[in-house]
Amino acid sequence: MKIIAIADTHIKDTPIEKSLPHVLMALLKTADLVIHAGDFVSEGVYDELSAMCRIEAVHGNMDEQALKNLLPERKVINVEGIRIGIIHEAALSIHDNTGAFYMAKEMGVDVLVFGHIHRPVIEKSDVLLVCPGSPTAPRLSEPGAVLLVIEGGSVSGRIITFEGAACSALDAARSFLKN
Repeated sequence: MKIIAIADTHIKDTPIEKSLPHVLMALLKTADLVIHAGDFVSEGVYDELSAMCRIEAVHGNMDEQALKNLLPERKVINVEGIRIGIIHEAALSIHDNTGAFYMAKEMGVDVLVFGHIHRPVIEKSDVLLVCPGSPTAPRLSEPGAVLLVIEGGSVSGRIITFEGAACSALDAARSFLKN
């Protein structure tokens, strides 16, 4: 099972092909499942993604009220025996995933997919914490998503980055390291 996790797309208008990286669009169309951890922004973006792929999603803090009425704040799905939690806000800050760890424990999941921090994270302990970052508005990172693969009762994850505007703090750090 191949799952693409995304969050924080922050797209106001459709079609989404104009806003999302082309490589990500191809991945979304071929994935067995897409998980979106909130902040679509507009209901039209959710509708367009739903028409394109099998999607499990929650709403984020920046989503239109119509999406907040349609999608839950958090949910748990079972995929091939792996319990996956989905929530938008779980981490305490961009650098501290303690809150996400405790949220995973509270939800009783093997994997927690969350958004809001706009920075890709994969952290493994007795649970797998996954933040796909943002393909359109990254923070301290490049535009990103996460590929999750479930095979033989276990799950693995890999951050996928895309060409596009990276966070200016990252650009500054790269420039500093080169000199």
